[in-house]
Amino acid sequence: MRKTVLFAAAISAATAVTAQTGEITSNRGENWLSQDGDWGLTIDATPFISYAGNLFNGTANNSVPSWISASTWDPYDWANGGDEGAFGSVTRAVIGVKKLKNANTAFRGRIRLGFYSHKETSLVGDLTPGASAGSQVEDVTKWGGNTIQIGVGLEKRVGSTRVVGVYGADLNFGIAGQKKTFEYGNAIGNTAADGGRRITEEKQGGALMVGLNAFVGVEWFVAPKVSLGAEYGWGLMLASKGFNNSEYEVGANAPDGTLSSEESGTKENDFGVDTNNNGVSINMNFYFQ
Repeated sequence: MRKTVLFAAAISAATAVTAQTGEITSNRGENWLSQDGDWGLTIDATPFISYAGNLFNGTANNSVPSWISASTWDPYDWANGGDEGAFGSVTRAVIGVKKLKNANTAFRGRIRLGFYSHKETSLVGDLTPGASAGSQVEDVTKWGGNTIQIGVGLEKRVGSTRVVGVYGADLNFGIAGQKKTFEYGNAIGNTAADGGRRITEEKQGGALMVGLNAFVGVEWFVAPKVSLGAEYGWGLMLASKGFNNSEYEVGANAPDGTLSSEESGTKENDFGVDTNNNGVSINMNFYFQ
């Protein structure tokens, strides 16, 4: 009987060590740790850390941190002007969320739903025969783009102090597209530049990304329900991008055999197994009951 009681006590002690009890409290009685049923919001902490560091190193024109994410998938290089500035040339952040099933298990998700459009209208001279002097017509250029990223994962949590270990796996999926269209105020053949053919649509090859990632890291609770986290990631990534396609308006004066559509650019396929691109990801987590 005594052995049975001692064994049960040992099991209870081990459970108390490995489980997050959520019983660490502040001076005002607030729980520091995340608890069963909590929702969590995760954001990239890198811009905020950079901003704080620049406050102490004399960086001129230190600006308020932009809520972007350096690890966001960007197949068309929008962050470096691949959209010709139409969408602001910035890589937007992915929203991260968590749902704690219990103190030691959390479901996590990542989402980005981006749909963009941009329109430019230019006035050009009216080249229609008989048009009055100085009359103008409109040329219109439109951009459209989208990027969708979805990620789901399972996170295990270990520890009952303000430093909590985390590990688990994520599955990520993304698709993206970009298109540019052209409308002309003058009929084809009225300008020397069109040569009997002019572009009406320019479509970037569709992009696809799939990634499976294992991660391990820590969360340090710096305030009640607020933690600063760091994670290593390792896994595989598949990505592809198709040929670009252009559509043309062909006039009556175009040479025989002039194409009304053609493919261009480079078709790309990538595969990799490695640690995540940015080494360690730094994040901030906010939990709510």
